[in-house]
Amino acid sequence: MKVSLKSKLIMSFLTVVLITGIVTAVVGVHTINDRIVKQAQEKVKMDLNSAREVYQENIKEVLTPIRLTAVRFFIKEALLQNNIGPIKAKLEKIRKRESLDILNLTDKSGIVLVRSRNPTVYGDTQADDELVSKVIRGKKAIVSTQIILEEELKKEGQGFAEQAYIKFTPTSKARPISKEEETSGMMIKAVAPILDYEDNLIGVLYGGKLLNQNYDVVDKVKNIVYRGETYKGKDIGTATIFQGDLRISTNVRNADGSRAIGTRVSEEVYEQVLEKGEPWIARAFVVNDWYITAYEPIRNINNKVIGMLYVGMLEQEFVDMKRRTLWTFLMITLIGVSIALITSYFLGNSALKPIKHLVFASNQLAKGDLNHRVVIKSGDEIGELGKTFNYMADSIKERDEKLKEQTKNQIMKSEKLAMIGRLAAGVAHEINNPLGGILIYSHLLLEDTPKSSPERASLEKIVREAARCKDIVKGLLDFARPGEPRVELGRLNETIESVLSLIEKQVLFQNITIEKKLAPDLPMISFDKSQLQQVFMNILLNAAEAMNGKGRLAIKTQIPEDGFYEEAKFTDTGHGIPKENFENLFEPFFTTKKPGEGTGLGLAISYGIVKNHNGKIEVESEIGKGTTFTIKLPLKKQ
Repeated sequence: MKVSLKSKLIMSFLTVVLITGIVTAVVGVHTINDRIVKQAQEKVKMDLNSAREVYQENIKEVLTPIRLTAVRFFIKEALLQNNIGPIKAKLEKIRKRESLDILNLTDKSGIVLVRSRNPTVYGDTQADDELVSKVIRGKKAIVSTQIILEEELKKEGQGFAEQAYIKFTPTSKARPISKEEETSGMMIKAVAPILDYEDNLIGVLYGGKLLNQNYDVVDKVKNIVYRGETYKGKDIGTATIFQGDLRISTNVRNADGSRAIGTRVSEEVYEQVLEKGEPWIARAFVVNDWYITAYEPIRNINNKVIGMLYVGMLEQEFVDMKRRTLWTFLMITLIGVSIALITSYFLGNSALKPIKHLVFASNQLAKGDLNHRVVIKSGDEIGELGKTFNYMADSIKERDEKLKEQTKNQIMKSEKLAMIGRLAAGVAHEINNPLGGILIYSHLLLEDTPKSSPERASLEKIVREAARCKDIVKGLLDFARPGEPRVELGRLNETIESVLSLIEKQVLFQNITIEKKLAPDLPMISFDKSQLQQVFMNILLNAAEAMNGKGRLAIKTQIPEDGFYEEAKFTDTGHGIPKENFENLFEPFFTTKKPGEGTGLGLAISYGIVKNHNGKIEVESEIGKGTTFTIKLPLKKQ
């Protein structure tokens, strides 16, 4: 099916525009997606920093009142005087004022003297507690997040242990475990030494806040960082404190709107944060929604990971933002592509007009109107093409006129040669019979004339010149009226060998080295053996005469790469043929030999024979180096 240039041009523009649009869209979509995701991750990373600051602030809020209370006068005096009773009410008052869940006093060995929340239980030891033991040894205040066992929680009162108790809620994507409930609690705990006036340890004060089901920290993070914003009825930002992988304090909601206490983190986050101790910043499935999340480990005083701090932003907001941005970008891209297509259509049409003029001019030129020219209106490449076309038309017209003149001269020459040939054939025919009579009678006279007779030399000259005239006449007849070749299958190599067998023993070839490279696998072809022998004989004799009977003659047969012909090459090391003689080389009576040494018909007759075989005869020569004649005969009958 023929496709117009206009269609190709428009399709090319369309392809370029569409590829550009698709590449732009793909790159744009990837860039937008990547930027929004990175922006969200950067945002949640900053939010985690804020959450950490809030958490650290709560730690300070626990440490400060403990440290300040430990240096107060009334506690020192009570311990020094061993009068603990009056300070119990004061400690309880301080606990409530500072919003502490526990505030307890021990002696210098760690024996509990006062539990302000549950004063009826005392006398047990806290010397094995990690924080208390460090303070007893170092006499410096410390604070850390610590796991408190159920046994210790109950000492502070049954309600306190119940606050820590959390039943596990089945959670999608969480790691499988057999445990169904958590009875221990996670507490921010501060411990400070009580020193006498000589800096001797006389007691230890410790207190803390239980984080289980205590929402002060997570709600403070939510209000400070996310300002309570919602999206489609859901909180945009959430915060959680994990004890291990269990949510003990969170504002992440269940499907029913309740806090997701008792749910657990996904297994991949568990492995990253709790097992490897590395932060997690990526999307994660949180209870029942996808969030852009950030987790970091919470460590105890011994740097062991005991929990996690989490912040997350609802992914749906970013998904919708990304979708809106992508649609906007794709619409802009689509509009741009549409404008580009419309523009390319008009540009294509404007570019095609001068091309159509060129096509029309080419058709006129092809029809023979050599006077038609293109009107050039622009200086661009199309204008240059128009100038080139006009130049080409001028050149074709000029060559056409020269060709007509040459053809006319050639026809006249051919007619002249034909007329001369007919005339020569007629003359040759007319003088052939009397010339034969002259030869017969001159031979008879020569036979009857004694060798000593002075007339014998004249008679011999008459016989010799008459024979020469007969050869010329015969050559004229062969040239003017060549016979039809008697074609039969034969082998080129055998024909060459038969000719060589006739001439190799001649005196002229005694000092000539003949080199034969005859291809052994040449197929049989159709030719007139006697006529072809005449051609080869003529070429070989000419070669020997060109070398003055001394030199090298190479004969080679082959099938060239084109595969249409068999060819025979005859290369001599003679004096060569001047280039100015090439044009007349195959014309009758043209010869470079001395007068009386040739008729000038040999190559003309050979040329005619090869032509009658639908073959070619070619010549290459270089003065002083030699000449190569190549005879080409068709492999198939033409």
